[in-house]
Amino acid sequence: MSEKKVDPTGKQALFSAAAAEAPDRMAPGLHNEGKDALFSMTPWRPGTVVVECSKCKIRRRASLVEVGARLAMFSAWFPFRSHPHWMSCPTCGRRQWCRIGWTE
Repeated sequence: MSEKKVDPTGKQALFSAAAAEAPDRMAPGLHNEGKDALFSMTPWRPGTVVVECSKCKIRRRASLVEVGARLAMFSAWFPFRSHPHWMSCPTCGRRQWCRIGWTE
């Protein structure tokens, strides 16, 4: 009889997904890889929105719970601005004018 030994530092470790890997990388379907990862957003997931900061110009997908907490911690809203929400930016952490893409 032959026993299969587990070698976590060998070839098996290179070609298998780690147990602690991010869930979006382990899920089946299309992933942003290579050039697409640099120039595109992650696919839409239920319960998330895109937040764009006017200062750092970075667009980041954030959960509705995170955005709700940032809006609850003293924010302002002026409806006719290009970035209408004055809140803590999820990327740079500073209070800036941000745009929330509810339908993106």
